Order: sequence, then structure tokens, then C-alpha cells
Amino acid sequence: MNLEHPERLIAIAIGMMLFGCVMPFLMVIHVVESTIFLNFLSYTLSVLGLFLGITGVAMLRAKQRRNSDDEDRYR
Repeated sequence: MNLEHPERLIAIAIGMMLFGCVMPFLMVIHVVESTIFLNFLSYTLSVLGLFLGITGVAMLRAKQRRNSDDEDRYR
């Protein structure tokens, strides 16, 4: 994964977390059959999405700080 684009990482994390929230809802209202595999997949993607999102936000903040430091240096 390219570390120059933390926005892409955040977008992937949002997609993973949405899947992790929507699938259990669909299982509860009996649109999708609840299986052990889908339960673990939903949980795993939700947790991984949370960690990827936190990582992406931290990388985005570091990138913004680095850019502002570069601008201050050239003034």
C-alpha cells in the first residue's frame, strides 16, 4: 500500500466497517442466513476497519504536519 495516500486507506477502512455493521443487521432481520463464517468475517472486518481508520487518520495528520512544517521552513 502506498503510504503517500492515507485518504485511500481511510476509504477502505470505512468500507470494511460498513460491511461489519450492515451484515449483522441483515442477519438479524433474516435477509442473509447467519453462519459462523459470516459472523467472524463481519467481526474481523469491523475491527480491522477500525484499526485501519485510526492508522489512516494518524498518517493523514502526520502528512499535514509535515507539509505545514515545510511551508514554515521556506517563509
